[in-house]
Amino acid sequence: QVQLVESGGGLVQAGGSLRLSCAASGSTGTLNFMGWYRQAPGKQRELVARMSNGGSTNYADSLKGRFTISRDNFKNIVYLQMNSLKPEDTAVYYCNIVVVVPYRDNNVYWGQGTQVTVSS
Repeated sequence: QVQLVESGGGLVQAGGSLRLSCAASGSTGTLNFMGWYRQAPGKQRELVARMSNGGSTNYADSLKGRFTISRDNFKNIVYLQMNSLKPEDTAVYYCNIVVVVPYRDNNVYWGQGTQVTVSS
């Protein structure tokens, strides 16, 4: 089992910045991907960014250049730096970890979500 604890959401004006953090504890395995998804009202949950513990990253194309993911592998914390925020970035942001299990299905865990609201 893995537990994810998120922090850093809140209300910010358009053009502002926020930094989200997510700490993982438990069985995070040898290879894993930690990242962020978001879900706006009435929309499907979508990938924001994710990063492996080896350093490879994936970003939603539309967010490249404004959002930056990083992680501290020793502490099992993933960060999402969000700059130049827009009202359309308003959503619940969910931390996610995929623990790769060789020859078996991967284990996937979600955080409880943190609200990010960007006012115009």
